[in-house]
Amino acid sequence: MIATSLFNRDLSWLKFNERILAEAETNTVPLLERIKFLSIFSSNLDEFYRVRMPVLLALQKLSNKDNNDIQIADDLLVTANQLIASQQQRYGQVLKTDIIPQLKQNHINLIYAEPFPEEIEEEVNRYFLSQVMAFLQPVYVDEKTDFFPSNNELYFLINLKNGSKNKVVILNIPSNELPRFLKIEQDKQTFIVFLDDILRHHLHQVFPHDEVLGCFSFKVTRDAEIDLKDEYSGNLSDQLEKQLLKRDFGLATRFLHQPGIPAPILDLLKKLFNLKKANMVEGGQYHNLKDLMAFPVNVPNLSNDKWSKICNTDAIGGTLTEEIYKNDIIIHTPYQSYDSILRFFNEAAIDESVEEICVTLYRVASDSKIVNALISAAKNGKKVSVLVELKARFDEANNIKWAKKMKAVGVEIIYSVTALKVHAKVALVKRKIGDRTRNVGLFATGNFNESTAAFYTDHILMTANKDMLREVELLFIFLRKRVKPTSADLIKFQHLLVAQFNLQSAFINLIDREIEHAKAGKPAHITIKMNNLEEKVLINKLYEASEAGVKIEMIVRSICRLIPGVKGMSENIRITRIVDRYLEHGRIFVFHNLGKEEVYLGSADWMNRNIYRRIEVCFPIYDERIKAEILEIMNIQKQDNIQAVIINEQMENIPVKKGKVPFQSQKEIYQYLKNKI
Repeated sequence: MIATSLFNRDLSWLKFNERILAEAETNTVPLLERIKFLSIFSSNLDEFYRVRMPVLLALQKLSNKDNNDIQIADDLLVTANQLIASQQQRYGQVLKTDIIPQLKQNHINLIYAEPFPEEIEEEVNRYFLSQVMAFLQPVYVDEKTDFFPSNNELYFLINLKNGSKNKVVILNIPSNELPRFLKIEQDKQTFIVFLDDILRHHLHQVFPHDEVLGCFSFKVTRDAEIDLKDEYSGNLSDQLEKQLLKRDFGLATRFLHQPGIPAPILDLLKKLFNLKKANMVEGGQYHNLKDLMAFPVNVPNLSNDKWSKICNTDAIGGTLTEEIYKNDIIIHTPYQSYDSILRFFNEAAIDESVEEICVTLYRVASDSKIVNALISAAKNGKKVSVLVELKARFDEANNIKWAKKMKAVGVEIIYSVTALKVHAKVALVKRKIGDRTRNVGLFATGNFNESTAAFYTDHILMTANKDMLREVELLFIFLRKRVKPTSADLIKFQHLLVAQFNLQSAFINLIDREIEHAKAGKPAHITIKMNNLEEKVLINKLYEASEAGVKIEMIVRSICRLIPGVKGMSENIRITRIVDRYLEHGRIFVFHNLGKEEVYLGSADWMNRNIYRRIEVCFPIYDERIKAEILEIMNIQKQDNIQAVIINEQMENIPVKKGKVPFQSQKEIYQYLKNKI
């Protein structure tokens, strides 16, 4: 069966961002947390314009074979822009009429499109003269101006008059060099001032001989895709660094500006900045409101109550490795402390019995303690092999920095083949004890990154399972060759599910088994949690399972192309989406198997990129105690009637019907894990 009924990927993504916006609009969410959700919404929308809008524009350009193709592409762009416009209107409404007044009730005055209060004028002026002026770089604009605005950075377009002569100037708003907000404490009141407004307020000092006729904020958003050919000659790292330098000069997808720019000046900017294909979007006075994540106020009763981190390895008297030899250990971040993972790498770095460490790194923290442990391990004489994914979007520069530091101390740096990302999150530590080899490893659903572990829900398994570790060792041997798999049978994985080898076929077989059970009148059930669901073959297989009577429950955070609840196609599929204080990130796959559940965790969403263009690893949970723990966490999430919404047949986010007892899954998971300790 080839199903043609699928949600559009990009509209589904925008619907997810709408769910983020809904949290900002919810009065039961603490006030400062609502501001964070506004920041996340803005950041997501910027990424949409950088990553997805170029795809939509390309689709429109390529859809010229017949009028029907053109109409589909045009309609999609129109619908996407309408959705974005509607969401941005809601954004401005909740910020101006709800959040700012509530801040004021709590003695926090966010100065938003209004004059400065007299009592802070002196402090604002001092800050401008001593800090802001140092970073100002005005550019005078005419038809010969050689200036290109940096991607997503903030600028003013200023219309000046000097006698009978008019001038147009572009002035940078230095938000990369200075905080976006200035906080001033005054008489038990807190004032928060935009850097933009500090600069706007002092334009007469920047241009003392001119009359300011108009000042308009703007930014240009550009295509973030890096054009990497399938095969590069020469060093990939050097090539990628050159590509990164080009990123700020990519195709402009949006010109976001404050209303009121005179038409002749707007036409001049279109020409100078090559904005012919860009969406010309009128916005408010302030852009890059993702900076609200750094809102400089910390008031406990206006934020989420703090959940202390649970640590289930602190009490280990010997080494963590000795404990892993006895039993598998699983860490559920951010409920449980990431210190256990740092300890894993730290112990390996100094343990005399450790001969070799192999690890994949996709996105690492900017001050990564894990990478520092790997550097120490190399200096301590251990063989350290690290596969660094240089094509991790928006983290390429950070990854290159760390790769160079590791390489300088003798770490073997492996770069993935250019057209194939390595997205797996695995580590292997090889020990020699006497004449015996005893290995341990990590398998994770998220990056080895202590920063994101503070707010991403993920699962990290520590194991000494010989079969799984032998297979991950074979994977590292293959990755060292830096070639694409030529055959799915190149490595016979019996335990791990590895994209490019057996991952898709294994999931199809697991679904087929449930289909056979359903057709035989036996219980058949599948539970899946992931970030994104897009790939057609696996979606069609789920449709087939639904038609056969398999009960399918899914938690899909973001993109979801599967249309649930359609009679004769997906009536047995229920999909929910959970947005709460932590970002749901773990991937979990549960197959009923007549009551003998098979449980897999892993790095892979069901998207085209994950299935066909990446190395991903999903791994089985064999420890019955840990399996029961995962099943209970999934059961808790399926009961959420506070933060969960149901994705319906029209792609809408429908609140789950509230039961007599409110049930917030992240809170309940925290309590469940805390009680276990």
